Amino acid sequence: MTEADAGARRASVARGARLVAVLLSIVVAVAAIIVTVVLTGPPSEQDLLRDAGVIGKRQLLIGVKDDQPGIALLDRDTGTFSGFDIDIAWMIAADLGFRRDDVRFLAIESEDRAKMQARTDEGQFVTVDLVIASYSITDEREQLTGVSFSAPYLTTEQSVITRRDYAGPVDTLVDLRGKRVCSLSTATSESPAARAGVELISKKRISECVDALLKGDVEAVTTDAAILAGFVAQHPEQLSHHDIGLDPSEKYGVNTGDNEALRDLVNLSLYDSLNDPQDHRWEDAYDKHLRPEQPVNLPQQVAVDRQPTVEKVEVRRWPWETAAIGARAVPANRP
Repeated sequence: MTEADAGARRASVARGARLVAVLLSIVVAVAAIIVTVVLTGPPSEQDLLRDAGVIGKRQLLIGVKDDQPGIALLDRDTGTFSGFDIDIAWMIAADLGFRRDDVRFLAIESEDRAKMQARTDEGQFVTVDLVIASYSITDEREQLTGVSFSAPYLTTEQSVITRRDYAGPVDTLVDLRGKRVCSLSTATSESPAARAGVELISKKRISECVDALLKGDVEAVTTDAAILAGFVAQHPEQLSHHDIGLDPSEKYGVNTGDNEALRDLVNLSLYDSLNDPQDHRWEDAYDKHLRPEQPVNLPQQVAVDRQPTVEKVEVRRWPWETAAIGARAVPANRP
């Protein structure tokens, strides 16, 4: 080997050594970044699933209403639920990794939503994982023990329905002063109605109020427009919907009880639904259940046809996980 060849070989070895050193420094730096992010950064989605007790869970129990057409209605002949709330529940369950066969809907009464106690077909009360039951977010409810609301998933407002043959104007609740007006015993609409001087009749189920209205036992029913709209759509020749001009909006949230990690996961599902251009599940639910009700409910708006704002959830996602979000818009486990 000549001196020139030996020099070239030494130079090549030196270059290789420098390259290895550079690559090693890059690996060390990347590893350090990963360790730092994992140890000090926000939790990953997998961390939240673990903390929420979802990993390995065989069945997701969801408390829903069963007597609100368009929102959540149980077909007692088939045993199946349908409505906007039900489709939102399917969306959230799918994003939590549950197949439809692993989701069980249980009827829940309004007074049991804070306690997260729903009843089984056998009449037993069980604690559910989620409550998705036209549950309006209020400051008072957020102070209750065991209540932790997600971000809102629907915006509506309080309104009134009467029979079509009702003679008087209904532009405000004051127009119903002295009249028999029915509402849910736990509804946020009770206070405005009471302040207006109506004779308030309280029921446990809104369907009982509507039955009383159809029979002529009360002059009006008041609660959220999104709930009342379904009954008007069922009885368009008998019922009228009135816009009573109340400013405060009703925003529905999911109650996850004391499970804050589960609340964050629900918010993550709602955030992705709102911000992923490939995800049309919220819009599809609105178009299927609420938009068709609008024509027969004029002049009252059924609900805002845009998903409410959801704050970004602080969760650690690697680039490949972020790129895969769009694929969740139509999960493989959905029929």
